[in-house]
Amino acid sequence: MSDESAPASGSRGFAAFRSRDFRLLIFGKVFSWTGLHMMMVAIAYQVYDLTGDVMNLAYIGLSIFAPAMGLALFTGYVADRFDRRLVLALCFVVMLASALLFLTITLAGMPDIWPVFAVLVLLGVGRAFYMPAANSLVPNLVPVTDLPNAIAWNTSIHKIGQVVGPALGGMLYLVGPEIVYATASLCFVIGIIATSLIRTKVERTGREPISLGTLLAGLTYVYSKNVLFGAITLDLFVVLLGGVTALFPVFAKDILEVGASGAGFMRSAMAAGAVVSGLALTQIALDRAVGRILFFTIFIYGAATLLFGLSEIYWLSLLAMGLIGASDMISVYIRVTLLQIATPDEMRGRVSAVNSVFTGASNEIGEFRAGAMAALIGVVPAVLVGGVGAIIVTAAGWKLFPDLVKVERMDREL
Repeated sequence: MSDESAPASGSRGFAAFRSRDFRLLIFGKVFSWTGLHMMMVAIAYQVYDLTGDVMNLAYIGLSIFAPAMGLALFTGYVADRFDRRLVLALCFVVMLASALLFLTITLAGMPDIWPVFAVLVLLGVGRAFYMPAANSLVPNLVPVTDLPNAIAWNTSIHKIGQVVGPALGGMLYLVGPEIVYATASLCFVIGIIATSLIRTKVERTGREPISLGTLLAGLTYVYSKNVLFGAITLDLFVVLLGGVTALFPVFAKDILEVGASGAGFMRSAMAAGAVVSGLALTQIALDRAVGRILFFTIFIYGAATLLFGLSEIYWLSLLAMGLIGASDMISVYIRVTLLQIATPDEMRGRVSAVNSVFTGASNEIGEFRAGAMAALIGVVPAVLVGGVGAIIVTAAGWKLFPDLVKVERMDREL
């Protein structure tokens, strides 16, 4: 377990992989997150291909996010009060059950669309408990001096799953969606086995009784830290306005005419940009102008969203998604590192749950916003409005959160 009293430093390279349990966590995450994103690209394209209704793409994001919002007060509490290894393993079991149900529905010919949304809610429950437990477990597996490096690798591996999963899912979808769900099921089985082999046990012996104050402790803590609150709030509104991933099937089928595999590669281009910047972050230490770097990367995110909305050329669209992914990765790394380093271990689960809800709101509700707006004003205008909105929010955040702008380095004194 990490030494909480030691100062955070900028270890680089593969320093975090000296920990056996961290290697197991990452190994399981590679497969499970690949399987998850294989499923997501297949579900989106399958639903749109069968119904042709863009609003169904909005409902996909809403179905996944609803459990995270509804269970927000409990997911962090569970991560802080129970063995985080067990929580992760059970989350993978839920995701495995979801994949098997999607396989069953597909083999049955998908006579109705509502069972898809019901299974998506189940999948959302697994994701809701996974994020706080996984994020809060990372600091327990490495020395505190390796924590920024571990966070960089953990986030990069997350993005690698977003690269491999959609690309593989899009290609396997050409054979049949049932192949995608069967392969995803195997990935979740590997994730369960790897997580079960982690030895580090993280469980509180003196548990606080469940109360409203205990459940709200994470939100109270974040709100009391102006820098953390500013970083999370900024991410919430920028991604909520600028998110375009829900519209990939429409762009792939109707505008760029590249089909299901093209939709997968657009997701992969976004994640590939994130992987490049994420791997770069494992080799360097951000020890100056952190706040200004955060705002600069968010501005790039909004500008690249505008580029994607205006593009009718496939390679240019891929480039725009790569820029979006690269800039988003840097802002995510800064935010998550600030949260993990500045939060006591006994509260990391609840603080991570707050971050997960804000992130989920920006991603899933952002997808609902994109789908609903596309249905009202058209796909391209919806993307352009989102890009302009993201840039405006970035400018407003510079004025509203001056303490965040002034952050020079990431440490515990925030």
